[in-house]
Amino acid sequence: MTAGPYGSHPRRYELMAAHIGDRAVVLGGGIAGLFAARVLSESYHEVTVIDRDTLTGAYGPRSATPQGHHIHALLARGQQVMEELFPGITRELTACGVPVGDFGSSLSWYFNGQMIRRTETGLVCVAAGRARLEAHLRERVTALPGVSLVERTDILGLVTTGRERVVGVRIQEKTPGSAERSLAADVVVDTTGRGSRTPRWLEELGFGQVPQERVDMDLTYTTCDFEGPLPFDPIGDDIALIPVATPAMPRGAIFARMPDRYSLSLNGILGDKPPTDLEGFLRYARTLPVPEIYEAVKDAVPMGKPHTFHFPASVRRHYELLPDLPEGLVVLGDAACTFNPVYAQGMTVAALGAALLTEHLKVGSPPKPTAFQRDLAQVIDAPWMMAAGADLGFPGVQGLRTLEVRMGNGYMPKLQAAATADPTLSEAFLRAAGMIDPPQALMSPEIMGRVFAAG
Repeated sequence: MTAGPYGSHPRRYELMAAHIGDRAVVLGGGIAGLFAARVLSESYHEVTVIDRDTLTGAYGPRSATPQGHHIHALLARGQQVMEELFPGITRELTACGVPVGDFGSSLSWYFNGQMIRRTETGLVCVAAGRARLEAHLRERVTALPGVSLVERTDILGLVTTGRERVVGVRIQEKTPGSAERSLAADVVVDTTGRGSRTPRWLEELGFGQVPQERVDMDLTYTTCDFEGPLPFDPIGDDIALIPVATPAMPRGAIFARMPDRYSLSLNGILGDKPPTDLEGFLRYARTLPVPEIYEAVKDAVPMGKPHTFHFPASVRRHYELLPDLPEGLVVLGDAACTFNPVYAQGMTVAALGAALLTEHLKVGSPPKPTAFQRDLAQVIDAPWMMAAGADLGFPGVQGLRTLEVRMGNGYMPKLQAAATADPTLSEAFLRAAGMIDPPQALMSPEIMGRVFAAG
């Protein structure tokens, strides 16, 4: 096992050459499910991905993913893992017109209205959007031997041998008149997202309640797409302008150049809801601390009405704290931890969870659930610390404020302010935010010295 998910360079994930089981079943056909299916295809003769939605030919937002209308991003570490699992995929996406650039020079990051210094980091940003990325991953995954999709099918529950082992799932096609049936599995991987029913299933099996940790920020984000070219274009050949919400300026946004459009996502917390009518949407955009964003969209042509999504809380499910778990069941992606989406950590943590699953399969036997969830918890620790800590910097957000959180929320604004003039601090921040380096790297003597020297 490696020491953690962080490292300066991509690494090659050596997948199993021999099969260790007949069938793996993946619950959920989204990004996390596709990453998991890719990994499992090397160790099982068959991999079946089950989803309630239509997957084949789905090139836009799906009904089962209402958040799919909004901007999604793969952080730098997620891009590295994706490229390792799907060699050449970044080149393929670029050939399809997806904007690709450097996290430090193609994106403009603003904190409290001030842009941190732009600098080349060598970290790759792929601005594909969720639907485009998911469709491309799905094409790569379904081309693998033994992988199949079971679409438009409800997942009813687990098939178990008492408390000892999960041996399959109960499913029912959404076609009227379809009967319930069971699908046998050597391992079941839950990637059904924040609506996962695994906590309920485990409680019904007698494993007790899964301990949860919540940070309640009452987030609403609203997104509108606009036709290009824009009457006024502050992005040019770059990728995005990102004013990050802070306690001093609590309205944030992402304004991005996408493959076939421009997209603006506005976000507000603690009940501050960006409107869904165009006039109100533009009024909200005008309050952002980066006036170029409003100027860019005020006379632009919208590609439909704004879409909104409410996200009440980040939720971390501590499966590793249960005394035991049934064999044959693992949980990853948003089903294990749902992050505030404005920090774009979800897809990257899903990729890291799949990479971790590779490590557990290398031993030549099915993953041990307790050991896997314990190791996954270590992967989740750092991004949870950064996201939950940042949210808890807002006085009205509900959650546990440890001494570490309070110290971080006193230090980070100083670092971000100093980074407006210091490209070394910009790069350090982006490497931590991109999950290349651990958050503790921002507290190194060198970085802290530069922060406090800047006053």
